[in-house]
Amino acid sequence: MINMKTNIILLFLIIFSGYGIAQTHTIEVGKQAPEIMMPKADGTSFSLSTLKGKTVLIDFWATWCAPCVEEQPQLKTIYNTYSDQVKNNTFEILGVSLDKNKESWQKAIDRFNINWIQVSDLKFWKSPVARSYEIEELPFNVIIDGKGVILAKNLHGKDLEEFLKKHLNQN
Repeated sequence: MINMKTNIILLFLIIFSGYGIAQTHTIEVGKQAPEIMMPKADGTSFSLSTLKGKTVLIDFWATWCAPCVEEQPQLKTIYNTYSDQVKNNTFEILGVSLDKNKESWQKAIDRFNINWIQVSDLKFWKSPVARSYEIEELPFNVIIDGKGVILAKNLHGKDLEEFLKKHLNQN
């Protein structure tokens, strides 16, 4: 009887210790970024893996997030600053919206004249991508290299500009 209880307790500990390991953070510098497969604003499907070979700034945002909206002009400046890298297929911005209203999302894209890739499944915080990127607050971003490895995360303002300047001028 004691052996059976001991075995049950051990089994329980093994199962739940494995669960704890599976829940460790995966969005870390040096790790592979999870795939993103979502519809673009025009309704066509998109996957992050199509940007293989490029440095990509993945910007998670939403129209209802004031700091996200405030950041859009800076992203526009960054996109224009590195337009040569965009044309040479070495840099791209991917906007991932956690909106739930397509009309609001499209209006923001139009208002800010966003000309980089925009995707959303319109599932708000329930988006599988939000979970896979462990997003707890917005704005949030991840910068990946051409192999999909995370180079940096959650850089904003001058820190983002300096990182991109250093990284994109090296390559």
